[in-house]
Amino acid sequence: MLFVVEMGMGEKKQWFEKIGIFVKFNAMSKPKSNFNNQVSLFLDELNHPFRSEINYLRNCILLAQPELNENIKWNSPNYSIGEEDRVTMRVQPLKKQVQLVFHRGAKKQVQPESKLISTNSKLLVWKENDRAVVTFKSMGEIENSKDELTEIIKDWTKASI
Repeated sequence: MLFVVEMGMGEKKQWFEKIGIFVKFNAMSKPKSNFNNQVSLFLDELNHPFRSEINYLRNCILLAQPELNENIKWNSPNYSIGEEDRVTMRVQPLKKQVQLVFHRGAKKQVQPESKLISTNSKLLVWKENDRAVVTFKSMGEIENSKDELTEIIKDWTKASI
């Protein structure tokens, strides 16, 4: 069933943001998503119970660091700069949570003497000095952490290049 609702541009933008989809409107007012279509199709097939939260995080990541490219790696959404992986979204097993794994790629590297980024964030759980994980169990947690998460993404990508 399809419902068509007449809305102004601001209302459309708010509605898309509410459901966790970032949309840009051009002069012709046609929506254009910044999501990688292959990742969207992968997630469609996955039928994840946290899909809205996943889309919201995808949007946060891509807005925080526009240089990141979204792709599928390790059976999950992955974000890289060039060929260098930096953030992987752990969406499996299918449960009501999602994790962001911050790293410096697939190959083991010499560990920095201290944590890769200097932060007082309680979001990050450090696994090594160059690898940390953030776990979200609700949309509220994600929304409340958006600004802090944005700074972590910016700092991580800058420090790991």
